[in-house]
Amino acid sequence: MAVHENLVLHIGEDKFYIEARDQGTKEVLVIDRLSQEIVLESSGIQIPTVTAVQPICGVIGTINLLAGHYLVIITKKRKVGEIKGETIWKITSTEIIPYRKTLLHLSEIQQRHNRVYEGMIQQVLDMNCYYFSTTYDLTHTLQRLYNTSPEFSQMALHERADQRFVWNCHLLRELSAQPEVSRFILPVMCGFVSVKVGLINSKRFEHILVSRRSCFRAGTRFYMRGLDDQGHAANFVETEQIIQHSGNLASFVQTRGSIPLFWTQRPNIKYKPTPQISKSQNHLDAFHRHIDSLVVSYGMHVLINLIDHKGAEKLLEDRFAKTVYDSKNEQIRYESFDFHHECRKMQWHRLSILTEKLSKEQEQFGYFMVSSSNELLKHQIGVFRTNCIDCLDRTNVVQSLLARRSLYEQMQFFGILKPGERIEEHQFDSSFNNVWADNADECSKQYAGTGALKTDFTRTGKRTKFGLLKDGFNSAVRYYKNNFSDGTRQDAIDLFLGNYIVEDNEGITFPSPLEQQRDVKYLLLPLICVIAFSMTLISVLMPPAETFLAISYFLFWLIATTLTFGLIYIFGLEYVDAPRLCQSKIKVD
Repeated sequence: MAVHENLVLHIGEDKFYIEARDQGTKEVLVIDRLSQEIVLESSGIQIPTVTAVQPICGVIGTINLLAGHYLVIITKKRKVGEIKGETIWKITSTEIIPYRKTLLHLSEIQQRHNRVYEGMIQQVLDMNCYYFSTTYDLTHTLQRLYNTSPEFSQMALHERADQRFVWNCHLLRELSAQPEVSRFILPVMCGFVSVKVGLINSKRFEHILVSRRSCFRAGTRFYMRGLDDQGHAANFVETEQIIQHSGNLASFVQTRGSIPLFWTQRPNIKYKPTPQISKSQNHLDAFHRHIDSLVVSYGMHVLINLIDHKGAEKLLEDRFAKTVYDSKNEQIRYESFDFHHECRKMQWHRLSILTEKLSKEQEQFGYFMVSSSNELLKHQIGVFRTNCIDCLDRTNVVQSLLARRSLYEQMQFFGILKPGERIEEHQFDSSFNNVWADNADECSKQYAGTGALKTDFTRTGKRTKFGLLKDGFNSAVRYYKNNFSDGTRQDAIDLFLGNYIVEDNEGITFPSPLEQQRDVKYLLLPLICVIAFSMTLISVLMPPAETFLAISYFLFWLIATTLTFGLIYIFGLEYVDAPRLCQSKIKVD
């Protein structure tokens, strides 16, 4: 059942009227701004005079903050392309409209906190990574959709969607409680979608890449690692590469996700915080839950681990390998590849060592393919689950190599490539590389806050000095964001996904989590450090007349600078921007 595509929002004093203007319908969704009651009028209701009228592209849902309920709408969209003839849209602009017209019912402190919550919701909406379709189920792979029953295709989009990838599920809770309003309920996916037209040997085709980010255990780089008790992995992304040619379809699915153990890596102003593996939680049970759910969804698995075999990452590699061995699961195989060691000194051609090791399984797993007459030609029976420490940079490089091999076989099967031809011999090769690099950047921005590293190799097929410089800049930006802004971003995601629920009496009968008490050294030490460093510079630039005094002043202020900076480093945990809404998510033991 399709969702209404042409909508007009009428904002009245007491009600919102969302009018569907699709051909052949007269439905109007009426939302009472006082009682929050939602009613569907389908008999051509006469909409009264209102204060504002605006066309909208869809309803993301409703959310309750301190001021009350808010309506979240899509105001602008951009067409990305089509999959199976169905249009895919990217959200480019949103708006949050409060039900209440004033904030007089809130105290001054509550009004301030409410503005913070509004800013958090807007921050998540501004991530520029949301996609939807009013007619196509974007949350499922082609193979899953092909294997469904006719009854499944008649269900409402939000009911049949894969709940792992519906990012506005919490915001739709009130609307979805009323089945009759299903055509106004729009599931929104977070991730990346690209649809590019290719031409090889005068044969036209569409190269499509869809990355679906899970809303379970979602968050930021250092505040969301490993598994939760239900077996959900942080930064879990399902990536499907699709090729459309003359009505024929083929797809190849891969996944990525944080190392499936209980571990943390909480920022503490160090460049690379040391990963901590939990000593109190049962890793094997959670690993079983995680892998069992993956096997049900995708079939057999090769777990590709790209982290270092020495240093801080070695402990994770050893524990991951042991957990796989202890699981005794015949549906999975573990493949560990020390990416940084094997490809040191820009020897990126050595990635062929890994792809050759995976070639047997890639041939065995295959890919999904249907003919223009909807006849099943092939199906994929297993997937590669790839991870590095962040599941971003190294992971995307390896995934693009596996996707290239699969695409080559599909193009040979469709006759797009002649026998013996390679993708690299055609201009499409540049498009393929750039799409995968764009995918890397978007996945990285959503998790780490910056574009991906190592994308020069993905875009050009080789590592460059300019790429190294760009990686250095992105690494510096990541460091700042991960330490000094990701706590707020984690809170925003938790609020948007419903992991934290704002209660009406917050800040009245119990303290608000936004009220943060800082120790005196939080402000005092940085202040002393700045003053001491300034005086050190002054003692160098404007030394006293006597050499002894000049040296004494310089040494005193240099020692003061060093000591205070050292204390800040020691008490680093107190200086990072830590989450405030769901502190229980962060476990260090």
